[in-house]
Amino acid sequence: MTTDQTLVLLRSTHSTPVVFGAGAAIGVLGGMIGLGGAEFRLPLLIGLFGFAALSAVILNKAMSLVVVLVALPARLAAVPAGEVAAHWTVAVNLLAGSLLGAWAGATWAVRMRSSTLYKVLATLMVLMAAALLFTHLSTVKTLALPLWAQVTCGVMAGFGIGVVAAIMGVAGGELLIPTIVLLFAVDIKAAGSLSLLVSLPTMLIAFARYSRDGSFAVLGTHRRFTLVMIAGSITGAVLGGLLLGVFPDLVLIPLLSVVLLISAVKLARHD
Repeated sequence: MTTDQTLVLLRSTHSTPVVFGAGAAIGVLGGMIGLGGAEFRLPLLIGLFGFAALSAVILNKAMSLVVVLVALPARLAAVPAGEVAAHWTVAVNLLAGSLLGAWAGATWAVRMRSSTLYKVLATLMVLMAAALLFTHLSTVKTLALPLWAQVTCGVMAGFGIGVVAAIMGVAGGELLIPTIVLLFAVDIKAAGSLSLLVSLPTMLIAFARYSRDGSFAVLGTHRRFTLVMIAGSITGAVLGGLLLGVFPDLVLIPLLSVVLLISAVKLARHD
């Protein structure tokens, strides 16, 4: 393919209808399973829209941040504030690790060679597929741990989730929700709201770290692209929420997990 043909292809894939449609499709997928869909957006940014790994991660992080900000009021309205506030110590426990993890993860991402980052992203895609299957198709049982062990595990889990969320540019809800249920015996609905409260500051820390790198300029260069995809993602998330339960989890979740695994293979082969 010549340079001119490549430029024509990029212009066609970056057209407003295509970008909005891709964002909407991702939003629908995320909305149907109660997530933001950022794990599905990342391979599209790389594979369909042609962004380099780090640029795709930064764009994904910016879009995820806006989607979480939009979703947070609706989520808090669905779950009584008092019920969420009663578990404030859980959020603090996880944040003690996730804020450090987010800064570390973003630092590692900007310092990695591009070829290494592709392979790391592929590995994390497999992790996300496993987390998706575990969260939605199995019963998460609570671990009966003494307080000191619970707090220690909470900090360690938070750190790991912060690293993963920063490197992939995702909110990390698919990892946070089962962690909150497993470690702290919180109801899954309240866990969903708590995960957003943990995700938001964690994402802001990673975003702040990325802003110090030259690659952050991708947001200014592709401002229209970013805004259009955000609009599509939010629109799709609303539609996906309305479709929640229409497709049985036993069909939808394995299908989406396969999509993630295929994306992982493609990213691992990316130069």
